[in-house]
Amino acid sequence: MILEIVSPEATLFHGEVTSVSLPGVDGSFQILNNHAPIVSILKQGVVKITAANFKFHKEVADKFTKVNDQNYTLAIQSGTIEMKDNKVIVLAD
Repeated sequence: MILEIVSPEATLFHGEVTSVSLPGVDGSFQILNNHAPIVSILKQGVVKITAANFKFHKEVADKFTKVNDQNYTLAIQSGTIEMKDNKVIVLAD
């Protein structure tokens, strides 16, 4: 599935991922390939991204923390998420 993470300043990430875990207001949840459509509000926490390979723009690479070769995290203050047609869009602060 495609993940796009957008902040007010820039697009932080756009690429193919295996899964994404998000800090929802009612608890953390994970989205996998072919997940049902969903819209949710996010709270302060960590977005966990799993993918076969990561490509970041140099300007935003320092916002991500590498866990291992296939996992990165991104701290957010709040945001929203929409999953539809195998595309996840995260609007993050």
